[in-house]
Amino acid sequence: MRKSLPSVMQNITVKNLIPDIKIRGLSTDSKKVTFGDLFIAIKGQKYDGNDYIESAFKNGAVAVLSDSKIESSFSGPIIKVRNARKSLSTVAHNFYGNPSKDIFVIGITGTNGKTSVASILYSIFFSAGINSAQIGTLGFLNNTNNQKSSYTTPEAIELNDYFLKLKKAKSTHVVMEVSSHALDQYRVEKIDFNMAVFTNLTPEHLDYHKTLESYYKTKLKLFKSMSNDSIAVINKSDFHGEKIIKTIKTPIKSYSNTDTGSVHFDSKSVTSSGIKGLIIAGNKEYDIDSNLIGEFNCENILAAVTAAHHIGIGKEDIEDGIKNCKPIPGRMESFELLKGATVIIDYAHTPDAYEKSLKAISNIIMDNRFIYVVFGAGGDRDKTKRFEMAKITERYCKHCFITPDNPRYEDPQEILAQIISGYSKKSKYTIYDDRETGLRSALNIALDGDIVAVLGKGREQYQEIEGRKTFYSDLNIVRDYQ
Repeated sequence: MRKSLPSVMQNITVKNLIPDIKIRGLSTDSKKVTFGDLFIAIKGQKYDGNDYIESAFKNGAVAVLSDSKIESSFSGPIIKVRNARKSLSTVAHNFYGNPSKDIFVIGITGTNGKTSVASILYSIFFSAGINSAQIGTLGFLNNTNNQKSSYTTPEAIELNDYFLKLKKAKSTHVVMEVSSHALDQYRVEKIDFNMAVFTNLTPEHLDYHKTLESYYKTKLKLFKSMSNDSIAVINKSDFHGEKIIKTIKTPIKSYSNTDTGSVHFDSKSVTSSGIKGLIIAGNKEYDIDSNLIGEFNCENILAAVTAAHHIGIGKEDIEDGIKNCKPIPGRMESFELLKGATVIIDYAHTPDAYEKSLKAISNIIMDNRFIYVVFGAGGDRDKTKRFEMAKITERYCKHCFITPDNPRYEDPQEILAQIISGYSKKSKYTIYDDRETGLRSALNIALDGDIVAVLGKGREQYQEIEGRKTFYSDLNIVRDYQ
C-alpha cells in the first residue's frame, strides 16, 4: 500500500510544510520501521519516541511526526503537530481508508466484564452465522484466526490494519473491548462505533487517572463521541451507568438487576454448574442456559442479550450463542484436580472483582469445605487497592497464599507489605517470594471438595520483573495436579 503523505495528513493541523512524498506504512517503533514508513514519535510513560528519530531514519523512515521541540538536525523531514498521539489516530484512519465505517462495531467498556461480554456476544454472532470478529484481552479472534495482542485495545495502527483485513474478509460485525487507556490515548478516536456497552465502574487504574471521577470521564468519552444513529447499552444497576444515562444524547437501551423496565432476569438459578433463567427484553423472552458461573456473570449475560436483542438477532440464535459460549479463558475458569479439589483461575485484579469472584465461589462450595486463595498485586499500578484486596480475601478464605504478580519496576517487598496491611490476623496468610512455590503450596494443602482461587493473572504466560518478561503460567502448574 502506498499513500501520499499530504493525503495521510488530512484534518491534522501542522506547523510546517508537508513534503509531497509517498509512504508505504506507519510505525511508532523505530526498530520495526521499514523503508518508506512514516514514523510517529510518541512520548510514552517509560520511553520517548523522539529519542529514536535518527534510528527510524536509518531504518528507512521517509518522514517523522512529532509534537516535541527538536533542536537537533536529522537526515529527513520532521513534521510538527500539536498532539502526536491524537494525530496517530487520524493518520492511521486516513492511511487505511477508515475501514471501520463498513463494519458494525460494538465497543465494550467498564472496569470488569469486558472480555466476558465480548466473548458471549461473539458466540451469539457465531450461532447466528454472522461473519464476525472479537478484539480484546484474548487477542484478535475470527472464524479463521487467533492472533495475540499486547493491549486490551490495540494501538491505532494495529487496529485499523486489522479492520482493513476484516473488511477484505467480508466480516460484518466486530465486538471489541475499549479500555480507559485507549480512550485517553486516542487509540479509538476515529473508529466508527455503532453500539457501545457500559458494564460497570469501580476504582481501578487510579495510578494513571488519579481520581475515580477522572476515570469515569474517560469512559464517558466513548459514549459522547457516538452519533445519534448509534445505540448505547448501559448497566442501569451501576451508579455510573445512571450518570451516563443522564448525560448522553445517544439512544439508550438499558439492562438491570432490579429495574423491570430494562432488560432483566425474570427468574434465575446460579449454581456451580452454571446459570439458568428467563430474561425479559421488551415483548420477548429468552431462556438462558449458560455454563458460566457466578452472579456477576448474570450481568454480563444481560449486557450481551440487550445488545444482540436490539441488533435484531433471532431468539434461538441468542439462546444457542449463550448456551454454546464456553468458559472464558482465565475468567472463573474451573479445573478439577485428581484429589477432588477444584481450582478456579480468574483474572480478577481489583477489589470489586475479588468481591464478586470470591462471593461466587462461596456460594458454590460445599458445607465444611474451604476456600484458599493465591494472589498478589501488580507493580506500578494503583497502590490503594492492595490492602482492600487483602481484607476481602481474609473474609472469604481459610488461608491466603500471597505471591508476586508482575511487580514490574516496583520493589516486590513493598507490594507485599501494602497487601498484608489489610489483614487483621497474621495466621490468615503466608508470604512467598516465588509465585510457583505459593501456588503449589496451596494446591498441596487443598483436599477433596476444597476450592483454590488463583487470582490476578488469568491465562497470562509471563511474570514481568524490571522490564523483562519471563515465562510463567499458573495454568501449566495447575495441570500438573490433574
